[in-house]
Amino acid sequence: MNAELGIVLALLLAAVAMFVINKPRMDAVALLMIVLLPFTGVMTMGEALSGFSDPNIVLIAALFVIGEALVRTGVARRLGDWIGARAGSSETKLVVLLMLSVAGLGALMSSTAVVAIFIPVVMRISQNSGTPASQLMMPLSFAGLISGMLTLVATAPNLVVNAELARQGIDGFQFFSFTPFGIPILLVGILYMLFARRFLPAGAPDAGAAAARPSQKNWIAQYGLVDREARVRVAPSSPLIGKTLEELGLRTAGVNLLAIERARRFGTDVIRPVARTSLQAGDVLLIDVLRPHIELEPLREKFRLELLPLEEAQAYFTDRSQELGMVEVVLPAESSLLGQTVLEARVRAVSGLTVIGLRRGRDVHGHGLLNEKLRAGDTLLLIGFWGDIRRAQANTTAMVVLNLPAEMDEVLPVASKAPQALAVLGLVVVLMVTGVVPNVQAALIGCLLMGLLGCIDMNSAYRSISWKSLVLIVGMLPFSIALQRTGGVDLAADGLLAAVGGASPRVVLAALFVITAMLGLFISNTATAVLMAPVALAVAADLGASPYPFAMIVALAASTAFMTPISSPVNTLVVGPGNYGFGDFVKIGVPFALIVLVVCVLLVPVLLPL
Repeated sequence: MNAELGIVLALLLAAVAMFVINKPRMDAVALLMIVLLPFTGVMTMGEALSGFSDPNIVLIAALFVIGEALVRTGVARRLGDWIGARAGSSETKLVVLLMLSVAGLGALMSSTAVVAIFIPVVMRISQNSGTPASQLMMPLSFAGLISGMLTLVATAPNLVVNAELARQGIDGFQFFSFTPFGIPILLVGILYMLFARRFLPAGAPDAGAAAARPSQKNWIAQYGLVDREARVRVAPSSPLIGKTLEELGLRTAGVNLLAIERARRFGTDVIRPVARTSLQAGDVLLIDVLRPHIELEPLREKFRLELLPLEEAQAYFTDRSQELGMVEVVLPAESSLLGQTVLEARVRAVSGLTVIGLRRGRDVHGHGLLNEKLRAGDTLLLIGFWGDIRRAQANTTAMVVLNLPAEMDEVLPVASKAPQALAVLGLVVVLMVTGVVPNVQAALIGCLLMGLLGCIDMNSAYRSISWKSLVLIVGMLPFSIALQRTGGVDLAADGLLAAVGGASPRVVLAALFVITAMLGLFISNTATAVLMAPVALAVAADLGASPYPFAMIVALAASTAFMTPISSPVNTLVVGPGNYGFGDFVKIGVPFALIVLVVCVLLVPVLLPL
């Protein structure tokens, strides 16, 4: 061992030690290594910074942006709701659909982001189906990790290994090169979790912690809103067609028009009703009946309105909670609304929100509240579009926001753009699969289209990128160059070959898998891939074998992070919601990691001949 190699290995061990104790944070360690490596004389500062110009770094950043667009448009949440509806009361079907969906979506975006998206979805499914959250969070985590084995862009280690192939002048993997290995592992993982989840902590379905904020369902019951709602459609022969809401004067008749559903070519728009809004044939009116003596039948016949059925699950238009929300406000002593009746105050004209309930102490006024005079300290329940609710938070002159509903956290910024987001995602996948343009260019095209179509804005795009992960990769990449130049890679390869002796290539592959997976227990799987990819290729060269099976085994092993809750951010995310301990991951994850080892060692040499 020469002096330069000794210094490089000392820096590498120091970096690993800091990763293990997590002090300082990992991206700070990576930056420290970028600064220190040029002092060894092995590389220049420009070479230490070369990772920032690596196309794979740009590709990873672009994939974060595309994933965020899928989050903002609600693609993942709709998938979760579909799972709950399709699974019904069958826990087996629920686990199967959950793991298939998470793995499928994770194959196209960050697995960490997918798991983060699905945690509240799984909690909701747990509450609705009666299945304990602890029985679902581990399958969720495992599916997220397996998704990294399905496509080239599914996880950073795949791209790191692919970049090492390219750096050594070897053609890289194709988009679906990982799929023949990932699909069998996914199927085995589903079967394993159907059996192994019985050993996970059991208990009552997790209803979640007591909500810090009330839900809209609480307010529906508290303010007596049940049976006050109706949906009516404007018939083609209705005399209302072409008339503005100002001309109709529904408010004075004791009817609140809350929103208008208007069909479009590719969906339905929910329109904010204002005085100048004119009605069209086919419009569906969401109305609130304030006065108990009002009968809808005469109105329906007079204006030729079709009464649409309401489902219990859609109580007071909660099915439109992505567009419409509620908020409780209190009237301060200096409010300009005091002394006026609810009708005279014209709250909607000022704020865009409609008063649907009034609480004064313990007395709740629902029906007949239009003629109630407002007093200081009155609590009003308002309904309207979420944008108006957010603006009401900033305006504290007339009323002060008292309570926001828990549902506000689940509102999607651009839910109507889901079809566009899916179309762009499909285009990106097609471009990557066909190879018409480089992968990084395809991803950048996708980012630009997502922005152009309104699926994401620039601020959200920048926030979505995990700069910590990118800096970590960039900071570890120079070690690959340094170890190769100082003979460290050849030394590691020779050591591995000496350890396995004259064993068959399958044994060498198994040894590479074990070393990579074990190293991943202490440092990130991305850093593991950076260190082990050149070793794997050097071993292949020494054996005179194809580099592809050795590169593939490292990539697959880097995603085999099932064994501890700290071996991957994906596992860490589900520890709290699943109420897991360290031992739960060990007893479930270690056997499955061994199963994945066997599957990989059997399949890789067959599909990628040595």
